[in-house]
Amino acid sequence: MLGLRFGYPCQNLTINASTNHTLRLASLQDTEKLSRVILQNFYDLERMLYWNHANEWFLLRIGQHLIPFASHPDFPYDWVREHGAELQRLGELAKRLGIRLSMHPSQVVNPASPSPEVVERSLAELRYSATVLRLLNAEDGVLVLHLGGIYGDRNATVNRFISALKEEKEILRFLALENDERLWTVEDVLRVAEQLDVPVIVDTLHHALNPGEWSLRKALDEAIPTWKGRRPEVHLSSQDPTKRPGAHAFYIHPDDFYKLIDALDGRSADVMVEAKGKEQALIFLRPGGQ
Repeated sequence: MLGLRFGYPCQNLTINASTNHTLRLASLQDTEKLSRVILQNFYDLERMLYWNHANEWFLLRIGQHLIPFASHPDFPYDWVREHGAELQRLGELAKRLGIRLSMHPSQVVNPASPSPEVVERSLAELRYSATVLRLLNAEDGVLVLHLGGIYGDRNATVNRFISALKEEKEILRFLALENDERLWTVEDVLRVAEQLDVPVIVDTLHHALNPGEWSLRKALDEAIPTWKGRRPEVHLSSQDPTKRPGAHAFYIHPDDFYKLIDALDGRSADVMVEAKGKEQALIFLRPGGQ
């Protein structure tokens, strides 16, 4: 597909590799065990980078547990000093192989929360993620974030979100905001992103479930310019018909894929394939795929 590059998040089923190996919080002070888990994540990240390059997948989302509990106040050592050189090596490899890297903290990361404790923990996790991308020297790296809850007052929530992040220069360097399937449309997210001067990611399934007044074409028309000449990132997924709205299917349904292609109308984009099947989800695009 001319102008399109594809990627998947955190895990490769074909080679049984994951960047999300973790351990129990109760075991965090066992530095020998912690080190083994981190080294496994680094080893699998390197394997996935080589596999992606060989198979022409040019995006990879790194799991939040790359360094498990790195943002926790009880983390037992200076992880930047201990692991920074290895992260730099892996980042150089990714750059040489042409792989764009990203991270996506979970929905419990919510800097707009009215709880100061939740905001503090959220910022710690976002700072950890941004530091990983910086150490990887991921110049085109992306740190994906949802706006979170509404807490009964949209305007107050937006103000808290902006206030929490407006001085976080390292986070903002990588940050991109994404729509969700229930609360915040692409149009809503654009208003917040404009005030923080960060780009917007359109998630196709979320948009299908929560479109507001906009078509997918209109959402992309408005979101793509926010990338200011950088390749825009788009998220593609299909609904699992047996689960709640927003749950990802194993494969991407061809109809969902071609709806995105039509809405992009020839524009280039980096497409993160969010499916249970990871790198197997776009089988119909591969030689011999059905």
